This record gives sequence, C-alpha cells and structure tokens, in this order.
Amino acid sequence: MIANEQPPTFIYVGDPMCSWCWGFAPTLDRLADRFAIPMETVVGGLRPGPNAEVLDDRMRSYILDHWRHVTEATGQPFDETGLDRSDWRYDTELPAIATVRMRDERPHETFRFFKRLQRAFYAEAVDITDTTVYPSLLNGFNVDADRFVADLATKEWKRVAWDDFSRSQSYGIQGFPSLLVQIAGSITIVTRGYAPYETLEPALTRWFRDQDVLTAAGEACAIDGSNCF
Repeated sequence: MIANEQPPTFIYVGDPMCSWCWGFAPTLDRLADRFAIPMETVVGGLRPGPNAEVLDDRMRSYILDHWRHVTEATGQPFDETGLDRSDWRYDTELPAIATVRMRDERPHETFRFFKRLQRAFYAEAVDITDTTVYPSLLNGFNVDADRFVADLATKEWKRVAWDDFSRSQSYGIQGFPSLLVQIAGSITIVTRGYAPYETLEPALTRWFRDQDVLTAAGEACAIDGSNCF
C-alpha cells in the first residue's frame, strides 16, 4: 500500500463496449495489485442512446478490424460471432447504466462487474444491450437481481449514467480507456488511451515517489466512436 495521509485513488474512465478498454483490463488488474489502492470506475459514454449506430456490413467490417488490432496488441480474446446479429444497434447506454447501478450498491465490486460485462460482450458474444441477459450476468454479485434489472429501465438510473458521461468530459477526457490518479483532491491523468503495464508501472512508481506529473501515451478510443470497436 502506498503510504499517504490521504491515500490515492485510481479513477478509471472507460466503457464496457470499448474494445481497447477490454484490452486494457489485464493492465488495470496488475496495476491494482501492484499499488493496492482503490479504483473508482466511471463510464464515459461511447455510443449511448441517440449516438448508437446500426450494425451494417460496413460497420461490421470496421469493428472486426479494430477487434483484431486489440488482440494483436493485448492478447485479449474476441468471439466474432457476436457480430452476426441483424437489426442490431451498437448502443452502449444500458451497460453504462448497469455499471453505475452496481457502483451505487456495491462500489468495491464495480470494476469486477465492469469486466464481467466486457468478457460477456467480447469473449462470449453475449448481447449486453439486452436487459434479459442481466440476471445471468449478476450471478456471483450480492445484489437483488430482480430489483437491479428493474432499475435499469428507470429515468433515475439513466440520468446517473449520463451524469458520469458529463463527469468524464469534465476531466478533459477525449477517449477511452483513460486512467487518472486522485490525491488530496488533485487529479492527474496517467494515460489517455491503451498503454501496457510495462509502460505505466514505472511511470506511476516515479509519480508516487516524486509527485511529478507523468503520462503514458497509448492508442486512444475516441468518444465519438472512432477507433473504439
């Protein structure tokens, strides 16, 4: 544990349907183990609601190209059969709502749930834009699944998710994944975009030691949806 009168906190800004965020998941796990500090998960809003796109042939080809780049860079698996759907919209709003709902009830389980959504969508071809899959996804989490799923359809929890999107923008985040560190109310951006553990760990070690601002540039997933799939 890093010694500090006010222990630092990681703030992770991502989206469960951002492929580079899926690629970044193992790096985050290793950083959490290495520094043993809390991590808050904030959803940035990739293509929610009115910003969603229909999965047509052009989009399918575009997405597959990005997924293969992520696999090459990170080794994370993808089940491409998930893109065989028809009449489907790439709408990231529901998993964002689910993430903030979990954060409210089980804050220490939020990142684990976020990763469960990622694995379901990318590696298991589960349609996490469909409310009916959530009872199964909630297995292993100590929540009332019926109440949780009912909340996903409410205006209240939709508003909470969109508040997160605004919060992300207030940090100056332009793409996902992004990792920040907060100490005593001061927030520093560690990386905008994917970066491997071998790059981030030394930078963070020096930052914690020297209280200097260090960043590690990586391939970013833009908020407008480009370079994200």
